[in-house]
Amino acid sequence: MRIGELARRSGVSERSLRYYETQGLLRAERTPGGQRTYGEWAVDRVIRIQALYAAGLNSKKIAQLLPCMRDADGAASEIATPRLVDELAAERDRIDRMIVDLIRSRDVLDEVIATASTGVHTSAVSRADGTGP
Repeated sequence: MRIGELARRSGVSERSLRYYETQGLLRAERTPGGQRTYGEWAVDRVIRIQALYAAGLNSKKIAQLLPCMRDADGAASEIATPRLVDELAAERDRIDRMIVDLIRSRDVLDEVIATASTGVHTSAVSRADGTGP
């Protein structure tokens, strides 16, 4: 498939696909005219790259990881090293810490919203019954 079709099917811009190629994350064959072509495997690969970026991994880490993943199902291949597993566990721990921080931030916002809502409600009631400003 051509780059435009891959972009459409994966939901990623053509510019991003070219960037992935320069980072060694995606490989394209070339037609005699120099146009990029990709196999069906590329759709899963691009979706997986997007998921890894969303998890906070950088392109260098993703480039290390991708050869250790099978494109069809995303499971680890036989070439995954113990060091890579340790690095991925550290990334997972980092994500877990981010989740805890986000939950803490959400809880603070919930408290502020609840307090502000009570104040807004009280103020509106006071105005309605003529006791407020």
